[in-house]
Amino acid sequence: MPDYLEGKRPLIEALRTQVPLACILVADNLKRDSLVEDILRKAKASQVPVKTVRRKELDDKSERGSHQGIMAQTLPFAYVNVQTILDAAEAHAQERGGAALVVLLDHITDAGNLGAIARSAEVAGASGIIIPNKRSAHVTAATYKSSAGAISHLHVSQVANISQSIERLKKAGFWVAGASEHAQTGIWDANLKGKIALVMGSEGEGLARLTQESCDFLMALPQAGKIGSLNVAQAATACMYEWMRQNRQETTGGLSGGAGGKKGSRNANSGKDSQGTL
Repeated sequence: MPDYLEGKRPLIEALRTQVPLACILVADNLKRDSLVEDILRKAKASQVPVKTVRRKELDDKSERGSHQGIMAQTLPFAYVNVQTILDAAEAHAQERGGAALVVLLDHITDAGNLGAIARSAEVAGASGIIIPNKRSAHVTAATYKSSAGAISHLHVSQVANISQSIERLKKAGFWVAGASEHAQTGIWDANLKGKIALVMGSEGEGLARLTQESCDFLMALPQAGKIGSLNVAQAATACMYEWMRQNRQETTGGLSGGAGGKKGSRNANSGKDSQGTL
């Protein structure tokens, strides 16, 4: 069943942030004010078809009754398979001294948080985001808005099982770092050089137990204030920028460590592939 956006300002925002639209539906008795004219100009520039329909058709399609005489039908987001993300990560690693980043979201449910994380991931140079296909936020108009359009420039894959995707990333040479406020090791002590898969937990529960057990190590962000923790989008951004910081010489001299095969422990405090901290 197609999704629809309703109202003048939501449509202006959708066109601004490049939400893929199949068409715009305009009521036959709609008065053309400055907002409507702005929508029509942006639609023409984006080559989005505009159709004039009877107002009753909009009334029938509207869920909230707030269409203001204009609606837009959205196109489904073009998800990719995990292999596409792995290929992009390998290309990034070859160009950047062995460094690559993939972000996995363990049942984050808010589309706005997904968009905010996508915005940071695109800026940080991540090769893609992997999300579950059930009990998880998916890409909606709210995602485009909170990502400021960045979701359009980022690979996103929906999978049936996050743990299986983690194992696939490990086989591709990634170290898997889980973000957990309960971890014993801080992110500043974690080795994030090279190919890293960053796993963020859900807004309320954090990382699921099985997901934690699948990670090579866990890490926690340092805290100095009284608030318990950052929200997941803020925490993901901080983690991605620490990955960027540790790999900041990637364009000038390559990386020391982290780009080759796995050599025992990733965490200096353990003798095996350990659970560190974010």
